[in-house]
Amino acid sequence: MKILANRKIKALFYKILLYVMGFSLFFIVFIQLGIAQAALYIGGGAMGMGGLIIMSCYGYFKEQNEIMENAAEQIREYIFGNKDARIECNDEGELYRLFHEVNSLVSILNAHIENEGKEKEFLKNTISDISHQLKTPLAALNIYNGILQGEVENLPTVKEYADLSEQELERIETLVQNLLKISKFDAGTIVMEKTPENISEMMERIKKCFSFRAGQEGKEIILSGDESADFVCDRNWLMEAVNNIVKNALDHTGKGDYVRIEWKISASSLQIAIKDSGSGIHPEELYYIFRRFYRNRYSKDKQGIGLGLPLAKSIIEAHGGSIAADSGLGVGSTFYINFPTF
Repeated sequence: MKILANRKIKALFYKILLYVMGFSLFFIVFIQLGIAQAALYIGGGAMGMGGLIIMSCYGYFKEQNEIMENAAEQIREYIFGNKDARIECNDEGELYRLFHEVNSLVSILNAHIENEGKEKEFLKNTISDISHQLKTPLAALNIYNGILQGEVENLPTVKEYADLSEQELERIETLVQNLLKISKFDAGTIVMEKTPENISEMMERIKKCFSFRAGQEGKEIILSGDESADFVCDRNWLMEAVNNIVKNALDHTGKGDYVRIEWKISASSLQIAIKDSGSGIHPEELYYIFRRFYRNRYSKDKQGIGLGLPLAKSIIEAHGGSIAADSGLGVGSTFYINFPTF
């Protein structure tokens, strides 16, 4: 029987069998000899046998409980990051066979984690190499294009295409920078340097970054929130996340539209909402907008490269927060950013 493969179960079984046989022999002897008050002695013997069986079972189950507690502790240690945690399984039986399978599963998970780490590191290095290789020719092209723009004042057609070239070079440079940042997040090499920051002052800086563009395009950026509210964050990264969302809002609004940045803080959370009165997002698209390189097929905007929102999501999640969008075609969009503050 498989159940008797474990030496401790086998020992318990033999002990109980020995107690029963001993009592049976005791019973037969007393009956055969016809000893006075045999029933009393037999009853006492039965109680003694029962006591021994209970004590043996208690000792066995107490030991089994300790084994299970140790196994649970090792599993908890693994969950909390100790990759070397293992359950001791140097005995035979079904329970130890289960422990062995758990240890095998842990080894497989560790191997997968190691391989995934290597793949992320390879991806980060590859994208980083490509990005750095692109920086030099991009810098040269920007210089050449600048020289060209200065020499074609009297050639409107050439100047028009030189200006278009400058726009495309800026797009390529933005793409390279965003790819480099996302690859660092993927590889886990970004370290957030968090300090207490005034939210109002950060949002004001973001507004100033886009005020010229908003004025040129006939749009308005509105701020609304508690001016004294502070939040512990990495200032530069969080501003970049909100910058990307505001830029996305400006890309999808027209003349006369607005972009509103609102924030409210409580004892347990901070919420930043970026609302716009633009073209909105089709309900079918909401699920995909945070995917890399995803382009909204219902949008008239053809300039985006599909990295701004995914980068913003990575930054927000690195702060322990979350982001969600609510929108509909023709009714504008609202992006909700939520952070715990406890």
